[in-house]
Amino acid sequence: MENTEIIIKLTSDEALVLSDWLERVQMTDLSRLVDDEAVWAPIHRLAGTLDKSLPGIFAADYGERLDAARRRLRPASDDVASEQRQRKRSTWSAPGS
Repeated sequence: MENTEIIIKLTSDEALVLSDWLERVQMTDLSRLVDDEAVWAPIHRLAGTLDKSLPGIFAADYGERLDAARRRLRPASDDVASEQRQRKRSTWSAPGS
């Protein structure tokens, strides 16, 4: 298989939230979360790429920016409740069926 690069496009909100999550993941014991060490290199590379692309992670108002990005990315509460009900209906099956 050819080892070509893959381009992933994210919005700035997506990149900021993902960068924060990856930072927290890297600060934990990765071996507990990720059982295959081959996955660690791409996790670190992705985190590093995001960090270089997001100068706002060093801003004094980083926490506020992150909170705002999270709010914009979360579905509306009505949408979440509706989605959860649909999932429950689609995964439930009658006994003996």
